[in-house]
Amino acid sequence: MSSPINKETLEYLAKLARIKLDPEEEPKLLKDLTNILEHFRELQGIDTENVKPFAGGTDLKNVFREDGSRENTDQGTGKESFPESKDGFLKIPPVFPAEGGSASGGE
Repeated sequence: MSSPINKETLEYLAKLARIKLDPEEEPKLLKDLTNILEHFRELQGIDTENVKPFAGGTDLKNVFREDGSRENTDQGTGKESFPESKDGFLKIPPVFPAEGGSASGGE
């Protein structure tokens, strides 16, 4: 059976992958791709009729807790010791400069 990979196919794949092929590399790439496809052809011939599907590799279970409502959280604790807050949020100096401004300016 002839290889489904030829020079035109290789050039098309290179175009799709947006890579530039060196003309000296083409024969080696054609041979490598042909070998890869031949390997897949071999794998397709393997009888997997009585093989159980394999998903994972472990019998470990999820250890995360279930979501649920929580009471008595300490959300907001410490806000009163922060220098400034506005609308329930902590106010900090700008990290990035505003467009056309500087990071050291205020609001």
